[in-house]
Amino acid sequence: MVIVNDGLPAGRAVNAAVCVAAATSDAVTGLLGDDAIDADGHAHPGLPWAGCSVLAADAATLRTIRAKAAGTCFVADMPAAAQQTRVYADYLATVKETGAEDIEYYAVSIVGPRNRVDKIVGRLPLMP
Repeated sequence: MVIVNDGLPAGRAVNAAVCVAAATSDAVTGLLGDDAIDADGHAHPGLPWAGCSVLAADAATLRTIRAKAAGTCFVADMPAAAQQTRVYADYLATVKETGAEDIEYYAVSIVGPRNRVDKIVGRLPLMP
């Protein structure tokens, strides 16, 4: 489940969703299904078997969701600093200098038992 800050313009929202999805698929083994093979024998890389819901939430709700999920689910997040810096080392330095309570999140990815994740995200709408 990916939740994106609903205050972002479309391009930044998509970037944030893709970035947390990439971090999630790298960290959570078994998330991707088998490759699909078409009738001509061409392989199409496996997709997440659990689905790919992208939900929208305001900044405060996103922070709350991340806090609730931490420790009980796998969480990958994208702090705003990731899009506000151009060099990865600068991103790392910015985050290192920012207290956890002051980090603004652009997207959060959560993986865990469906009932637990559903309880954390509530009835958030799909990203338009």
